[in-house]
Amino acid sequence: MHLLVPFAAPLSEAGRQALAGLSLPRLQRLMTLTREVARGASGDAVGEPADEFSRNTPHERALAQAWGLPPAEDGLVPLAAVLARSRGLTHDDAGRGWALLTPTHWRLGAEDVSVLAPELLALEETESRAWFDSAREWFESEGFELIWVAPTTWLARHPELATLPSASLDRVIGRNVDRWLEPDPRARLVRRLQNEVQMLWHTHPLNAQREARGQFTVTGLWVSGTGVDPGRDAAPDLLVDDRLRTPALAEDWDAWRAAWQTLDAGPVAALVQRLEQAQPAALTLCGERVAARWEPATSSGVAGLVQRLSATWRRPDVRAVLETL
Repeated sequence: MHLLVPFAAPLSEAGRQALAGLSLPRLQRLMTLTREVARGASGDAVGEPADEFSRNTPHERALAQAWGLPPAEDGLVPLAAVLARSRGLTHDDAGRGWALLTPTHWRLGAEDVSVLAPELLALEETESRAWFDSAREWFESEGFELIWVAPTTWLARHPELATLPSASLDRVIGRNVDRWLEPDPRARLVRRLQNEVQMLWHTHPLNAQREARGQFTVTGLWVSGTGVDPGRDAAPDLLVDDRLRTPALAEDWDAWRAAWQTLDAGPVAALVQRLEQAQPAALTLCGERVAARWEPATSSGVAGLVQRLSATWRRPDVRAVLETL
């Protein structure tokens, strides 16, 4: 079992303050039974540059590493292709790439534009399919194939998506999108389609209905997860627990602390039990800059005996560890 936890550590000052009084006894116990084996922006290379402004988040790169995928250019971790493959859609790709299309609300501020978390739209299937159909005409006119998966998860397939870097939705929620929309000749076609859909939706009757109901309007599409079919399925023993994601992105630090404590009492406690029973177990914790992985520390012989004895009195500083992510 390999447990991967995105947004395990906050980057903002308010988040760091929330971390200060957080008690995670099972995580502390786990760290006495394991050793850190990898650390980096992807969690698989010690010393790899860590940057909170990269297109792909550390947890996306850690996912790719856990799946056994080769290193990819920033922005080309093929999350969309992995999803398409899981649904049996990649058998006739013929060199075409995939992307995730996420309908969302682009919030206009005094000095910047940010993206609202798509779950706040509360899109139901019928309405989502209506938005999907309105966008599909524009994309299909340029040779794209669009596939509806869920209310805020659509797939697109096109040759240009094979090599087009894209920024994770998790990078732009609640933040200025300009940094991740810098001019790129490879993105010209996709940007134009995004702009055309944005203009179409601006006056769409469904938005008038949403405004009348007091809901956020749907004003744009975010493109992410681009790349080609990796040719292999996701790791079966990997458990991704993303319960920290929503409160972290909303900067609801009370909820984030409560979610961490629930995570500590549940999946982390289960991982500790596996370690104490000498069963295979690993943990990857991901912040916004770095991912780090822990694996069993026990060795055989005298070294193993020393490790087991030291585990009974060692008290790792969990907060200090999380602050490094």
